[in-house]
Amino acid sequence: MNRTELLKKLLPGFIPLFVFIAADEIWGTKVGLYVAIGTGVLEMIWVGFKEKRFDKFILFDTMLLVLLGGVSIWLNNDIFFKLKPGLIELLLVAILAVSAFSSLNIVGLMGQRYLKGATFNDAQVKQMRRSLKILFFIFTGHTILVFYATFYMSKEAWAFISGGLFYILFGVYFLFEMYRQKKKQKELTNEEWVPLVDEKGRITGQAPRSQVHNGSKLLHPVVHMHVINHSKALLLQKRSASKLILPNKWDTAVGGHISAGETLEEALNKEAFEEIGLKDFSARLQMVYHWESEVEAELVYLFTTHDYKNYHVHSDEVAEARFWTKNQIEKQIGLKVFTPNFEHEFNLLEELKII
Repeated sequence: MNRTELLKKLLPGFIPLFVFIAADEIWGTKVGLYVAIGTGVLEMIWVGFKEKRFDKFILFDTMLLVLLGGVSIWLNNDIFFKLKPGLIELLLVAILAVSAFSSLNIVGLMGQRYLKGATFNDAQVKQMRRSLKILFFIFTGHTILVFYATFYMSKEAWAFISGGLFYILFGVYFLFEMYRQKKKQKELTNEEWVPLVDEKGRITGQAPRSQVHNGSKLLHPVVHMHVINHSKALLLQKRSASKLILPNKWDTAVGGHISAGETLEEALNKEAFEEIGLKDFSARLQMVYHWESEVEAELVYLFTTHDYKNYHVHSDEVAEARFWTKNQIEKQIGLKVFTPNFEHEFNLLEELKII
C-alpha cells in the first residue's frame, strides 16, 4: 500500500471529529457530540455494506469521541475533548515512526491485509520508508501544533488546526507527490524499456531500464554470447571505467538487454555489433538461467559462437577486448579481475564441456 492509499484508509476515521466541530458551533457540545456519534455509527454501517469489512479505526475514533466528550461534559471543561485529535494523531505518528525507522513495517503489513496479500519488492519498500519518514515529520509537527492550540489558542484556532489544517497538509503533500510522479513518468518516456518475464521467459509486462537496475529485482531477459576461437580461448571485453556497475572488470564478450518488442536474434545481433563490432556470425543457444546481483535479476540467454575473425572494438562502453586461455582465466578466478557473472558462466561452460 502506498502513502496515498494508507491515508485514504485512515482519513474516514477522522470524519466524526470534524462533524462534531461543525455541529458544536451550531448546536453546542451535547448536541454536537450526539450528531458526531451518529455519524460514526452510520459511517461504520456504510463501510461494512460497501466494502464488506469492519473499520476498527472509525470505531476507535467514535469511542474516543464518546470518552473524552463525556468527560468534558461531566467536568464542564472542554480541555479533555480538545485533546482528542492530538491523541489520535499521536497514535498515527507512532505507527509512522515504527514503520519508517524500525524493521517492523506496520504500514506494509496493513497494505498486505488491505490489498489481499500484496507483496513489496526491495525498491518499493525503500520508497515506502522514504515516504513514511516525510509523513512522520509532517504529522509530528501538526500534532505538536494541535496540543499547543489546545492550551494556548482560541477555540476557533484549535478547530482549524485540528481539522482543516490536517487536510490542507495532506492535500499539499498529495499534490506534491502527484507532481513528482508525473515528472518522473515524463522522464521515463524517453528511456529504453525492457520486457519483464517470468522464470520460463513468458512476458509479464515491461519497465524502464533504470527501474530494473535499482534493486527492484524485476526479472528481465538479457543475451550473453561467448566468442571462442579454434584453441578454445575466450574473447573477453574489459568494461569501461565510466560504467556505473563493475567498471574496469573483464566480462563476457557480448552482453546486453533485450528491448521491448525485440526478438532474441535481433537483440543478439545488435549487442554483438555495438560491443565488439561483430557481424555475420552464427550462434548457438546453450542454456537459459536465472542470475541475480545486488541491483538486478536477469533471465540470461547464453549463446556461443566460433565466428570471431572480424571483431573490433568501437564502443566507448568497452575499453579493450582480447582472447584469454582457460589457464589464464583459472589463475585470475576469485581475484576480482572478472565480473561475478562471467566467473559463473565460465563454470557453466566447463560443465557443458564447451571449453
